[in-house]
Amino acid sequence: MTSYTRPPPTLHQRTQVDWKMAQPQSHTQTAPGRRGPTLVATNTVTTKDGLTVRARVDPTLSVADVVKQLCMNLKISGNPLLFALRDADGDELVTDDNLRKKIRDKAALKLVSAPLLEALETIEKLQLRDEKTLRFSLFNLQKYIKEEQFANEFLQNDGLRELCEVITTVGGNTLAYALTSLSNLLDLPYGWESLSAEFIHKIVQILANPNNLVNVCRPATLILRKLVDADGSQAVGSGVPSSSAGFSAPPTATAPGTVYRFGFDVVYEQMKRERGLLEVVVSRLGGGESMMVLYSMTLLNSLLSHATPAHWIELTSTLERLNTSRAVIRLMSSHTIEDLTNSILDYQGNMVRVIYFKKTRRVLVSGHWGIDDGEYAEQGYGGDGEQEAMLDYIWSCAKLEVEASTMTPRYTNGQTGESSARSRGKSSVRDIIKWRKIGFESEDLRREFEGTGMLGLECLKHFVQADPSRFAQLVLEQNSRAPERRCPIAKASNEVVEILSEHWSIFAPGYSTSTTFQPFFLSFYRVHALALLFFLRMWSDSGAATTDFTRVASLVRSQVKVALRNETDRPWHEVEQEFLESDYRSVRDRQMKELELEDDLLNKVPVRNLRAKLYKESYEFIRQQRIQCLIQGAWFVNGIPLAPSPGLVQKRQSRPWRYMRLDRNLKYIHYCDSAVKFPVRSGLEDLSDKIDVSQIGEIAMNTCALPPNINVAAGPAQTVSDLPTVSLSASPLSFSLLSVRGGESLGDHVATDPSRWADWTDGLNMLRRDGGHVATPETAGFVNSLTEIGLKIKLLDLSGEKVDIPSSLGPGPPPADTNFFFSDL
Repeated sequence: MTSYTRPPPTLHQRTQVDWKMAQPQSHTQTAPGRRGPTLVATNTVTTKDGLTVRARVDPTLSVADVVKQLCMNLKISGNPLLFALRDADGDELVTDDNLRKKIRDKAALKLVSAPLLEALETIEKLQLRDEKTLRFSLFNLQKYIKEEQFANEFLQNDGLRELCEVITTVGGNTLAYALTSLSNLLDLPYGWESLSAEFIHKIVQILANPNNLVNVCRPATLILRKLVDADGSQAVGSGVPSSSAGFSAPPTATAPGTVYRFGFDVVYEQMKRERGLLEVVVSRLGGGESMMVLYSMTLLNSLLSHATPAHWIELTSTLERLNTSRAVIRLMSSHTIEDLTNSILDYQGNMVRVIYFKKTRRVLVSGHWGIDDGEYAEQGYGGDGEQEAMLDYIWSCAKLEVEASTMTPRYTNGQTGESSARSRGKSSVRDIIKWRKIGFESEDLRREFEGTGMLGLECLKHFVQADPSRFAQLVLEQNSRAPERRCPIAKASNEVVEILSEHWSIFAPGYSTSTTFQPFFLSFYRVHALALLFFLRMWSDSGAATTDFTRVASLVRSQVKVALRNETDRPWHEVEQEFLESDYRSVRDRQMKELELEDDLLNKVPVRNLRAKLYKESYEFIRQQRIQCLIQGAWFVNGIPLAPSPGLVQKRQSRPWRYMRLDRNLKYIHYCDSAVKFPVRSGLEDLSDKIDVSQIGEIAMNTCALPPNINVAAGPAQTVSDLPTVSLSASPLSFSLLSVRGGESLGDHVATDPSRWADWTDGLNMLRRDGGHVATPETAGFVNSLTEIGLKIKLLDLSGEKVDIPSSLGPGPPPADTNFFFSDL
């Protein structure tokens, strides 16, 4: 049973009582003149009336039992279910999950109303609509809504409807508090499935208004991002997708009543109703408020990574029109917060997806654009108005005339009869010379853009659009030369696209291993234009002929490597100088030296395609290896978050070591804190706490410092209560797990060595549903090394037997009849 004694009241009329929360014990008599055993208090508890008691709380009890005994011993009237405990300092609700931690940290507690009463009181105040009361209630709601018990009561009593009505009617700081409360509520995986399309449109209107306060726009941006993320693929149990996932497929069907019923399509339909929304979001990337910039970046990344096939063309075209990449490039040199670095790298990874999908999107043109009308109808290809408009523009800028061809149409093979008569009875695109005048090898544009797809067409269009008169002059100059001396401009453009794609490893979506900023990659069209001009200049300066196309392409490939080196640090004008001022002789001499060191075999198209395949396999292998390191587990030091002001005294941690291990279902990171390292068993028995992987929104690096009393090899060196007043600096081996709930830290850690830091930072990034990005040069180096080793092994047999690999394979003649079948191999 519980016993306590009351000392005389203090000057402030606050009473302190020693008592013990424990299981009933048998009473034993104490000898006269001897005092009973002294109870060591674990916490202090303050009641609503100002009574403060020193209590020894049994960690084996539940919070409900602790509150019940508190009410009984302190003779507090009322049902114990209507009371709860909170941390007196941070106002955090004490639950069964954190009770042991509060006891261990000797936290000061207070006895307050239960979340049930607080939720009902809050809803009642929301209904009153009194301005002062409403503002204060919403201010507290921002904090309380994060607590699951409060949120459950709030939702069960129709609090969400009241909150949504408040959002549609208030403004200013009151609106900011309401939006922040809703944003925190959306972190729950249930309870907000009733949000309507009109309410989402209201959030879009708030965000699209450039005159709204920054503290209003921040939570509105987060709400839209969370709604975009809430599609069927994010539902519990969907598993961790492969890193090769690209643009989202249409949302999968979800069970009725789930919150995962929104997603990209639902939000984007409302965004299209406010035409200026994306313009406002992109413009905020250049603002001075760093958190607003960060939230805008996360929204753009979420839109790009969740875009469905029905809208991704429209979305990416709009972002290109708004020069979003240029705004991100400016952020690369001006940003001041570490979290923004990860968002910029995520944006780079998303742009790799965009470029890859453009490269693999087929150019489908009908009728006079590329194939005969009869062949078009038979094969069922539809025209693409956007592509035809681009080709119209390119042809009009060339200022050329269509000529009739004197050559025998391809594939006739001397046919006679009805087939030949049909060919002579209509004008075939193969009977004219049109697209060959600007450098294509044939009039079949589908085949011409087969390797570069829509990306090749867009690059050519941007090159023409940059200076139409220059393009017309270049085309006229080439057509004035002898046919064997003409530089095929269009073919050269497609070759430059292939060279740049290889340089930036655009092999498949989700396989970006860049650990640094790539501003030149985000200027893909501008780099393409410079490289194409360089190609034309090398052609003229070397007096090349049609048979020298591969040789000139090799010169361009060599120059690309030189001009785009050290991409993070080089200014743009140096890149322009490399492409526009390098003379043919120096480029050729450098290339000859490079050829002495590397095999020309590696530059052939089949070998480059093999390298792309091996690159994807290597990335997936390293991804699985990193995840296995997380499953194996490791020791870390609990880092000290960097103090906002220098000289701030930091409390020394009593348990500076943390062991973490990922479960085999890839859903939770189990961990335990300890004063010293100890052998951890292979299961999860020793790891009492856990972090939900789905709640990790960001892996931030260089965020905390190593405690001064910690030696990563030997453990804590001394045991004093406070650290000296020192200026802490971020450890290069530190990282933090930031929550999806407003970026709060779920854990600050310092790795014991660089390899472990690389394993866990990249492993946690690769666990993300969008594949994340590779953050360390070590992982990127492993992927590239495995790719090169695998390529050399694959080529050993060929080089040993001296088998010649052709640069390309031309199509063979068509079958003479239909007496054939396709092999399965």
